[in-house]
Amino acid sequence: MHNPQLNKNGELTHLLTIEGLPRAVVTQILDTASSFVGISDREVKKVPLMRGKSVFNLFFENSTRTRTTFEIASKRLSADVINLNISASSASKGESLLDTIDNLAAMHADMFVVRHAQSGAPYLIAKHLTDTGRSHVHVVNAGDGRHAHPTQGLLDMYTIRHYKKDFSNLTVAIVGDILHSRVARSDIHALTTLGVPEVRAIGPRTLLPSGLEQLGVRVFTDMREGLKDVDVIIMLRLQNERMSGALLPSAQEYFKSYGLTTERLALAKPDAIVMHPGPMNRGVEIESAVADGAQAVILPQVTFGIAVRMAVMSIIAGN
Repeated sequence: MHNPQLNKNGELTHLLTIEGLPRAVVTQILDTASSFVGISDREVKKVPLMRGKSVFNLFFENSTRTRTTFEIASKRLSADVINLNISASSASKGESLLDTIDNLAAMHADMFVVRHAQSGAPYLIAKHLTDTGRSHVHVVNAGDGRHAHPTQGLLDMYTIRHYKKDFSNLTVAIVGDILHSRVARSDIHALTTLGVPEVRAIGPRTLLPSGLEQLGVRVFTDMREGLKDVDVIIMLRLQNERMSGALLPSAQEYFKSYGLTTERLALAKPDAIVMHPGPMNRGVEIESAVADGAQAVILPQVTFGIAVRMAVMSIIAGN
């Protein structure tokens, strides 16, 4: 079956999901991102690889952090960036998603960065562009429904590789609300693609989707057991908007069982790193002492995220 993200030469033309991406393509993105990170790890270089190209940020769902890093990444590549907060404009006037795309494509867009509450929306857009003879316009998925968040998955892989150098002997734990998390899905596909031998999912049974074992993931409902001797801990944001109701008694109860405390962190390897896609709920899924502690790499993740998004956009635009 043809992968809709790749052209006939096997090069990336859209980034819709990490699932099914060849390892070589994932590694190419990480290597390219690496060339954009300065000597200090805190700076990202300016590289004018997309001068004269127009990137449209189409956010049908709010996200300050993701939209801002895509905007910075586009500007570092010298692209023209147009930010559209669509939930407030054409969609509310009843215009369909594909009508919106047609109108924007007519404004000579080269790339759409799309975040949408419905799973599959970026695929629909990519297919529509191909069907209407505009396959030169590229689509990057900035998060669709509960399905995928590929650039977050890639920046997580970049962060792990930066601190751990190699994927081949790591144990990585993903903790929390895996059921609602598109980040968890992207991370699991990326980790298995890159050959991580043990991926663990830790959370209450109500927040663990069925079928994780088929993806090669070991499932734990006990935090202490799950964290034993891990190299990397990826904490997930509790989707507070989905917290009420039958899934969990309360945020306090959740923290008591699944919050990452200094004491629980001590069960992992002494050089384990702690990651979080943000925004963090301190005292719900992570203790402040851990979030601000020496093993947390949460702020470097944000910097690396700019380099990774630059890498994705420049590779896609070049193909």
